[in-house]
Amino acid sequence: MRKYRPDIEYGKVYDPKALERSLSLIQKAVQGERADELFYEYLIGLAPSKEEKNIIASIRDDERKHFKMFKKIYRDFTGRDITLTNEDLFQKPKSYVEGIKKALFGELRAIEMYREIRAGLPTKIYRDMLFEIITDEIKHSAKYNYLFTLNMATANHPNVENSEPRQWGKYINPLIKQGLEEAEETLDLEQVFQKFILSGVLVGQGYTAEEALEKVNENG
Repeated sequence: MRKYRPDIEYGKVYDPKALERSLSLIQKAVQGERADELFYEYLIGLAPSKEEKNIIASIRDDERKHFKMFKKIYRDFTGRDITLTNEDLFQKPKSYVEGIKKALFGELRAIEMYREIRAGLPTKIYRDMLFEIITDEIKHSAKYNYLFTLNMATANHPNVENSEPRQWGKYINPLIKQGLEEAEETLDLEQVFQKFILSGVLVGQGYTAEEALEKVNENG
């Protein structure tokens, strides 16, 4: 029996330079996921309500999962473990809201890097792992946008002002479901991600999921 090699799929060897780039970014991603976990732990301590703490805790738990997944991918291809440093330990935000804003944009930047990692991985099993991580990050960015808007709500968005964090699933789950369905039917994942991140932003501003998707499609 031939030994399984993670750098070969269907008898075809992938571009070693692309794989090398992905592995380099995975090292960076592992460090970032660890820093994010610590940062989100800090935000949980600042969150003003149990519901908000639970939302951030769910994101933190996903980051722990991603940390393990990235380490496994790296080990499978290199046979080595990633050594963590203390270079990327988080800086405390000036406030809870400032921390939420920083977390939101951090999640969006992570999506861009994880797309590049996915593109350089040679086998479907590992690309599927990155797809799971990327879809988690999309959910995180939408959730952080919701928390940011919840704390910065104004009279212009009464639906948000009168909502509660525990209603989150009602607002965002339709977007997540449709986004995953569309991602299964197209190779243009960038367009799908952009569409549903923008929709999540609009939901955070008080639109329903249906209204948000319609508005994004109109301007798409």
